[in-house]
Amino acid sequence: MSLGQLVLYIGIVALVFMGIHLAIGKKMPAKWMSFLQYFTGSLFVFSGWVKAIDPLGTAYKMEQYFAEFEITFQDTWLSFIAPVFPWFSELSIAFSVFMIILEIVLGFMLLIGAFKRFTSWVFFLMILFFTFLTGFTFLTGYVPGGENFFNFSAWQSYDPNNMRVTDCGCFGDFIKLEPKVSFFKDVFLLIPALLFLVFHEKMHSWLESKQQLMGIGVLAFLLLVYSMSNYVWDLPHIDFRPFKEGVNVAERKAIESESMANVQVTAFMLEDLTTGELIEVPYNEYLAGISEKYSKDKYKVQGQVTSKPEVEPTKISDFSFMDQEGNDISADFLTESGKKLLLVGHKVPYTTKMTEVIVFDTLYSVDTVFVEQGDSTSYELVKKIEDVQERTEEKTEYIFKPSFLEKWREAAVTAKNLSDQGVETLALLGGVGSEAIEAFAKQIGATFSIYDADDILLKTIVRSNPGYVAWDGGEIIGKWHYRKVSDEKLQEAFQTK
Repeated sequence: MSLGQLVLYIGIVALVFMGIHLAIGKKMPAKWMSFLQYFTGSLFVFSGWVKAIDPLGTAYKMEQYFAEFEITFQDTWLSFIAPVFPWFSELSIAFSVFMIILEIVLGFMLLIGAFKRFTSWVFFLMILFFTFLTGFTFLTGYVPGGENFFNFSAWQSYDPNNMRVTDCGCFGDFIKLEPKVSFFKDVFLLIPALLFLVFHEKMHSWLESKQQLMGIGVLAFLLLVYSMSNYVWDLPHIDFRPFKEGVNVAERKAIESESMANVQVTAFMLEDLTTGELIEVPYNEYLAGISEKYSKDKYKVQGQVTSKPEVEPTKISDFSFMDQEGNDISADFLTESGKKLLLVGHKVPYTTKMTEVIVFDTLYSVDTVFVEQGDSTSYELVKKIEDVQERTEEKTEYIFKPSFLEKWREAAVTAKNLSDQGVETLALLGGVGSEAIEAFAKQIGATFSIYDADDILLKTIVRSNPGYVAWDGGEIIGKWHYRKVSDEKLQEAFQTK
């Protein structure tokens, strides 16, 4: 669905509300104001609901913003602000749930016209906040890589590849909007926001204050339970992401790879070394004039303009993991037939400390001893201990969170039970090195291989840590939250397929 289609549907819903309003004879001070209430209220309820389905998605997006804000501010005179963003990042899930509930409740308040002045101000401030986020995302397209956002003199022509956060997450994973579109959407919403502030007396109202307050309280509580049910106790009940159940990841990745291979360079972005101006030169024209008109002493290539792929790439294109020798083994995983269980842990909570361990160095002497065997003579090498020296050396000790280890020990038992039925198990962990993986595998008693992978990829695959994903060849046949999985469910999934 496109933004234009969504706006059309929301407009139709607003007109339906208007018709019901007029049909029952409820007071409507100004029809245009009521339409704006119903339109913006419906839009907020919908955009909040698609995010409430997957609160972790919004939390991950906020983590990206907080990380970029920390980098942006730390090299400026506002560097004293930078240290607060890692703290905000730690609270990203709570912040996400709060903002989702606030957005839906605010939409409900606009629909019923509750606490008009207060609602108008909250709506205005929320739109300002959204405009700031989408504006930052869009404007970073003008900032070359390596340059600070506030170094305005270094800004160049807009290039989407420069953007620090490529998607605002306004509608979760339901609709992916280009940052430019998201920004202008929020700028447009500032119009009704300002009108609500100025003309809030003309807003309609459905209920008495006590009824409004009671309705808001009940709605907020139900939304809290609903949001938590989609990440604390279970997976999102609707999966908008590419790694959904029933998708053949192997086939999809092959299609996306072929589509990207067919992308062609249509033009070059050149910087005039004299004026600093960026110009777009068609591919053939640039090649024809490279030695004369567009020589290297006059122009510098800053980028390429390419054709759009026939199939838009998804995170499936990034499905990859390697062994300790750097060999990509994801292709074998996708192409090999058979039932497989993939255990996913996008974040491994642990600390480290240095400990001293005793190491024994043994010195040997080697001698040759001749042995007579009948008429022939042979020799043997005899190794003899001459000395044993004791020394201490420092070793990194990995201390994993006990509750996390317990979850994975249960996963290891499940994997062992499935292996007896011919189901192969392997695990992917995000953001850990080989030493940490080795220590982790030992502590959980893993009988399966564990590999390091990109944490963002793992977050996209399954919204659980750990998460269980059942495969048949390259196809996903089941996904479970660690609180909802059981040996019976896994066995049923593998036997059914």
